[in-house]
Amino acid sequence: MSALAYFVRHGQTDWNAQDRLQGQSDIDLNALGRQQASENGRKLSALIGKAEGFDFVASPMRRTRDTMELARTAMGLDPTAYRTDPRLVEVNFGEWQGFTYAELEARHPGTAQERSLDKWDFLPPGEGAESYAMLCERIRPWLEELAGDTVCVTHGGVIRVLFHLIEKVPGNEAANLETPHDKVLRLRGGRLEWL
Repeated sequence: MSALAYFVRHGQTDWNAQDRLQGQSDIDLNALGRQQASENGRKLSALIGKAEGFDFVASPMRRTRDTMELARTAMGLDPTAYRTDPRLVEVNFGEWQGFTYAELEARHPGTAQERSLDKWDFLPPGEGAESYAMLCERIRPWLEELAGDTVCVTHGGVIRVLFHLIEKVPGNEAANLETPHDKVLRLRGGRLEWL
């Protein structure tokens, strides 16, 4: 994989701050999240300048599009000159979206422990719900198509899957990785590194 790519997780939302499962719920950035997005834009600017020749792509969700636009503004670029790809949306938590683990545990005792035993393959209840393994199959073709230098704004689940696909981190370990809102992840020479 010869492409140079920079991945940014969207900035924080109130649901992130409350440890609510967001999944594909379309939640806005909070004030800290907007600040993180702009700061990541400044980091990207220091790394790649005006990013001539880079493709800019984001998940179509509001929190990722807003992060991309704030980052591009901080880079001195047209905030709207990027594309979206629906394959980059977050893993779908089905009926669990909007709940904290404590709330789920109160409703369905043992649920959190059941998921923790095999987080990679665990499928939450509800229509459209996905496991990380299913998300991996959605992201794999996108990654295989990554041909040129790219800046991508996406979600924590997608970044965890990238570590599995690129660094060969075992599924359950990848599913539990921390994915900071305030760092940039670089893919260079087939390796991932947080900056």
